[in-house]
Amino acid sequence: MKTDTQIHNMKKLSLLFALSILSFHLAFAQQKPKYIFFMIGDGMGLNQVNLTEMYLAEREGRIGISPLVFTGFPVASFATSYSTSNGVTDSGAGGTALAVGNKTKNGVIGMDSTKTKPLKSIAYLAKEKGMKVGITTSVSIDHATPASFYAHQPDRDMYYEIAQDILQSDFDFFGGSGFLKPEQNFKKEKVTPITQILQKGGYSLVEGYQEYKTLKNKAGKIILSNNKGADQVSLKYAIDQNPNDLTLKQITSAAIESLTEENNNGFFLMVEGGKIDWACHSNDGATAVKEVLDFNEAVKEAFDFYKKYPEETLIIVTADHETGGMTLGTGSSRLSFKNLELQKKSQSELSAQISKLRISNPKTTWDEVKQLLSDQLGLWSVIKVSKADEQNMHETYLRSFVNHETQESKSLYATDDKLATLAVKVLNDASTLGWGSGNHSASYIPIFAIGSGSELFTHKMENTDIPKKVAKLLNAQLD
Repeated sequence: MKTDTQIHNMKKLSLLFALSILSFHLAFAQQKPKYIFFMIGDGMGLNQVNLTEMYLAEREGRIGISPLVFTGFPVASFATSYSTSNGVTDSGAGGTALAVGNKTKNGVIGMDSTKTKPLKSIAYLAKEKGMKVGITTSVSIDHATPASFYAHQPDRDMYYEIAQDILQSDFDFFGGSGFLKPEQNFKKEKVTPITQILQKGGYSLVEGYQEYKTLKNKAGKIILSNNKGADQVSLKYAIDQNPNDLTLKQITSAAIESLTEENNNGFFLMVEGGKIDWACHSNDGATAVKEVLDFNEAVKEAFDFYKKYPEETLIIVTADHETGGMTLGTGSSRLSFKNLELQKKSQSELSAQISKLRISNPKTTWDEVKQLLSDQLGLWSVIKVSKADEQNMHETYLRSFVNHETQESKSLYATDDKLATLAVKVLNDASTLGWGSGNHSASYIPIFAIGSGSELFTHKMENTDIPKKVAKLLNAQLD
């Protein structure tokens, strides 16, 4: 038989254990974030992040890394990215997995693999909890990743139908370049402009950051798009931007301001750096680095907000997939990423310059073309060009400028002049940067987190686990 002292000690231990469990649950309950930033670098695998950090360090004249804002977060992990139909996901399935906590087939937006069942996203859960919701991107608002958070469509190319789902969402802030098919549905029929429909639905349509700043009712429902007359397909690549161009940082800043205006219930804000993916589809290394840095500027906006409300804010930075099969180092132990700073314009913009030169001066000489490539990429002037590479580019010049034959290189989001792609490849090679393909890969995606509830993201997981954990923090559950 136990003595009275033993029984007393057991009761005491039981009480202490019960109190510790209660304290744990109370502490967890207090961790529910009031402000949630869900930030996605589209196509931003681990190597895209690592390249950018090592590039910055090389620019400082040293071997190593120079951390980005989000790589300094206390929680860092990684996740899978495969879909139900493919080992390599697309942005539709990848975005849907991050939004709704379920894997689906490539090309599907916010629905299950049968393309019949709509799935609720964490953005909808946040809205149901009384939080304001914002969906922002550096590409079009109806593109696959942002669409996954508010739309339910069987095909990512149903841009008009996706945009119509904005009304169903009743979310508070949308930001991006604009809409891809504003007056044409999936059947290619001419329809009522989506802008008219959204305005009737109560949204204020704002063109550019300067116009946003003059808006009187920043607490109302807002759709911020590119500057008037600017491209509706996407914002300019960061490497090509001029001072007056709309940026992802400005969109993020506007979203934060709008979502906090006259609001005590908190918010959920999704921010996508969409053109990291586009640059990597083109195997354009320098442009990809600048896009990661541009995305990092948007993260800075979130981090500045976090520093004001550290106990109430959660920031998650992740990706939907990796693009390009990027390789850091192509044989030698010596890396030369600093060479990427020689590139002054994106491959797409360089392509446009070459085309303009061909049209304006049909008698352009090879030496004049070489001068352009030297000015824009540092070829010959700084980067040694092999005889084989120069011969390859010269033969393309002859076909294009002299024989007037079409010489193009196609990637998912661009059709570039072949001479531009060959020249950029020479710079990539000189920078010891390699590529496995012009498409997505099955590489792990990174996860970085800081703030309230960030301890839930400390281990390797499925991409679908990320939104499930956010839902848990909201005391809710995804389907």
